[in-house]
Amino acid sequence: MSRPIVAIVGRPNVGKSTLFNNLAGEQISIVKDTPGITRDRIYVDVDWIGKAFTLVDTGGIEPNSNDIILSQMREQAQIAIDTADVIIFMTDVKQGATDADDKVADMLRRSKKPVILAVNKVDNFAKQEMDVYEFYNLGIGDPVPISAASKLGFGELLDDVVAKFPDNNGDDEEDDTPKVAIVGKPNVGKSSIINRLLGTNRLIVSNIAGTTRDAVDTRVTHNGQDYIFIDTAGLRRQNKIKDELERYMIIRTVAAVERADVVIIVIDATEGVTEQDAKIAGIAHDRGKGIIVAVNKWDAVPDKNDKTIYEYTRKVRDTLSFMSYAEVIFISALSGQRLEKLYDMVDVVIQNQTLRIPTGVLNEILTDATAMKQPPSDKGVRLRIYYMTQVAVKPPTFVMFVNDKALTHFSYTRYIENRIRDAFGFRGTAIHFINRERKEN
Repeated sequence: MSRPIVAIVGRPNVGKSTLFNNLAGEQISIVKDTPGITRDRIYVDVDWIGKAFTLVDTGGIEPNSNDIILSQMREQAQIAIDTADVIIFMTDVKQGATDADDKVADMLRRSKKPVILAVNKVDNFAKQEMDVYEFYNLGIGDPVPISAASKLGFGELLDDVVAKFPDNNGDDEEDDTPKVAIVGKPNVGKSSIINRLLGTNRLIVSNIAGTTRDAVDTRVTHNGQDYIFIDTAGLRRQNKIKDELERYMIIRTVAAVERADVVIIVIDATEGVTEQDAKIAGIAHDRGKGIIVAVNKWDAVPDKNDKTIYEYTRKVRDTLSFMSYAEVIFISALSGQRLEKLYDMVDVVIQNQTLRIPTGVLNEILTDATAMKQPPSDKGVRLRIYYMTQVAVKPPTFVMFVNDKALTHFSYTRYIENRIRDAFGFRGTAIHFINRERKEN
């Protein structure tokens, strides 16, 4: 089940980023060696009373400004609004309900999305009660008084947010059709790949309205198997504020990846793997999706020989070393080269994502692995792994019961993962591990 997306919008300087950072808590400062995790990230995964969602920060909206940067911020905020399931509309009690707030409220009403009106900088509700009531004039609903800086009113705000989440007990639960997201930088050929796949098969069952303005879901049948392709080709727009475009492109990528089983990351063969490609790949990796790296425009690479493809694969794997399990395929949307093989690769990845290993077999692998390489120790205490069992699929998730979680070094967990992959492959999918302590009697 995909996480709902919650966007924080409002005028500049009303406290959006302060709310974002405080709701994100320590997660915002986590630094991992995964390109999808960055210090200046504008989205973060949050959990409230057992309900997980993705929180998105936006630039301030200036409805009437002709300034190119501010108008760009307005456009990017609209992207976040289109993508979101629920919107937190931030206002400032000290400035009151302004004309600009009223115009933002109009924008939000047109979106027809659930909106929670948050009135920020309310440090004393008893004294500022009448000031809060002024915001009823925006016609957005009941204002929720908060203080983002002092972390006041967060409970009521988040209760209201999760109450607006869409009901996931419907079609998403019943439809087990494989969902494949096509993601990548602008102009790498995402829409060309989709169009070529559709033109080859000519068996479109239906067009399904996507969850964003620029993404369209297309149901396709190939060799009797249905697939839903999530196309993010709308990311191709060019503009001068490239950093801002990249930041908001990531919002839409997150939305597409959340809904997908398998993510095809499209790379331009003539450019090679870039930092932006690695960030996009990191999003899919973080969420444990099946991953295929499709190197497009392979026909445009000059002077190829029998070693070129192997050298290029090595470069891809070096840059995306955090997801060495990913499948790599070299294609051309222009000529159709190897596009048919994408279906076979998607099928293999989905099989591996849903593969279950019996507990007995897992523990035979674990016994052999610990005999070959002794677990780490610290201050005279050695890690003991009592047993391991698989608890979930998509991605395959294993629980290891140990004597001390502090001793489970990342490198040893990776060693165990490699032994499992040696036995069962799990090509194209991440493997997750959970360590649980079980004290000896």
